[in-house]
Amino acid sequence: MFYALATRKIRSHLVQFRHMLDDIQTLNRKAREGEYELTAISYHAYPYVADKYRLMAAGSSVGDGYGPLVVASHPMAVEELKGKRIAIPGRLTTAYLTLRLMQPDFEPVDTPFDKILEAVLERKADAGLIIHEAQLTYAKAGFHNVVDLGRWFKDTYDLPLPLGANALRRDLSPEMSSECCRLMRESIQYALDHREEALNYALQFARDMETPLAEKFVGMYVNHYTVDCGEIVPKAAQKLLDMGHEAGLIPHRVQLEYIR
Repeated sequence: MFYALATRKIRSHLVQFRHMLDDIQTLNRKAREGEYELTAISYHAYPYVADKYRLMAAGSSVGDGYGPLVVASHPMAVEELKGKRIAIPGRLTTAYLTLRLMQPDFEPVDTPFDKILEAVLERKADAGLIIHEAQLTYAKAGFHNVVDLGRWFKDTYDLPLPLGANALRRDLSPEMSSECCRLMRESIQYALDHREEALNYALQFARDMETPLAEKFVGMYVNHYTVDCGEIVPKAAQKLLDMGHEAGLIPHRVQLEYIR
């Protein structure tokens, strides 16, 4: 998404970017403090940062019939997750919210996202909630799929599962906000139009991923929904957050607000 901005393929006379790399749970936490003017966040985090940020129409990561997975070291029925210890990548992640909606009764074990499979192997948890590239590599590592939360959400509500978004701080001027939205949209489109070079750039941040696997993963989460969320993604995200509030998982109802 950020390749064209980071390499100055796309430029602006108004905005300069300094790129900060962190895992999503850390970014969610920093967004609560309003640390960055523009940041990636989980959709689940938005109710906690809506006073400081608006969502950008460009930059959403959406799983349409696929998404975060719960995996185990042995075959397990989804009903068996009740009461189990499940390693999770953060309590503000959308993956965690979705799992809570599907199965409210489990014990979360907070774990860095890239240590979740390890935690299951070491029996620190009975199962693991995996995000990022582990969704494609878990079987090779000998793990078994218990449930695909994106598939569950699609089957249950006939909606894609909005996972992450870009957020822009509210205290930026209208001119600056508009310019940031333009740059983000054009950067994503540039990457889609120059897929190979953008992928080569992204691979330097990947964790031992081979190119075909990286290309598959990027294709799952950087797509037409990412260029512009349209109407279906806000509808799905509002549904998800409203359900979270109704289930007592989110303290207050929030109306999603996007900027283009």
